[in-house]
Amino acid sequence: MPARHQAARIATVAVAGVAPLALTALAAAPAAAHGSMTDPVSRVAGCFAEGPENPRSAACKAAVAASGTQALYDWNGVNIANAAGKSKEIIPDGKLCSAGNDKYRGLDLARADWPASRLTSGNRTFRYKGTAPHKGSFELYVTKDGYDPTKPLKWSDLESKPFAKVTDPRLENGDYVFSGVVPVKSGRHLIYSIWQRSDSPEAFYTCSDVVFGEGGQGAEASAAPTASAPSDEVIADGTDKSSVEHGGHGDDDPKTQATVTAAAAADTASDTDSGTDANSGTVSGAGAEETAGSGEAADGSANDAEPAGGAQNLAETGGAGSTPYIAVGGAAALAVGAAALFASVRRRATGSR
Repeated sequence: MPARHQAARIATVAVAGVAPLALTALAAAPAAAHGSMTDPVSRVAGCFAEGPENPRSAACKAAVAASGTQALYDWNGVNIANAAGKSKEIIPDGKLCSAGNDKYRGLDLARADWPASRLTSGNRTFRYKGTAPHKGSFELYVTKDGYDPTKPLKWSDLESKPFAKVTDPRLENGDYVFSGVVPVKSGRHLIYSIWQRSDSPEAFYTCSDVVFGEGGQGAEASAAPTASAPSDEVIADGTDKSSVEHGGHGDDDPKTQATVTAAAAADTASDTDSGTDANSGTVSGAGAEETAGSGEAADGSANDAEPAGGAQNLAETGGAGSTPYIAVGGAAALAVGAAALFASVRRRATGSR
């Protein structure tokens, strides 16, 4: 067999074998962060628990009428991809619960009968379901005295400072668990959460309706069905109908990077037919890192919530997401190296004729 044909076979086999490794490594990359407050349960999670196709409460039925069932199946995706700590600047008044996302506009309906959780003032443990864990900070705000749920929620309706703030809380059975001191309130209120990732500019938002007091406050209590968080079984059952993308956002989408990586390796090999030096080829995207967000550590302006329970620290969940991309970079490098070997052997074979 002529040397150049043998070289072509070697390089082809090498590239064909290595490219799938790059794709496999990217498929194993950590997902973009997703989740929602489950204690006290958020509006979107509570309505999802009722059943997107036939919710029980009048408020959840109204939400489906306003924005459809898909918003509830995508209960863990109320986000802004490029919030970067500027939530108050980019989310307009009246659209806090949807984070300005028209897909979730039903969550912004101003009404006093949203299913609610009972809440008391003082020390409290909070739970936030992290369906795709990442590093970041949580801030919880409560509405001011005199809050009127029948009016669109504005930033000025929230207390100016969070009553609970924590960075990188621990995970317990898939939940972020952290504590805070709830201020003295009475009647119906709303807890607003901001989860700002520190390994990405992405942020997530929730509205949780609550009623303070053991027995509630008259009409406010009677108009408030009890909210329930979705069970793990309900979450699993709804996964197939969820359209939430767990692969990233925009140019950071690992699927896009996988395509570019494989194509670049193939193009590099084909360039040798025209005498192009394979070492000059460029593989883009394989080792890219996410832009750091603006997650802040707790300070004296808010309660320094301490992580509660759990043996798994968030820092140990691979939130930075660099390892799989390093593996892909190595696989791509092998592919390019194989193409370079092909070019080198071909040149030597051609020169020897």
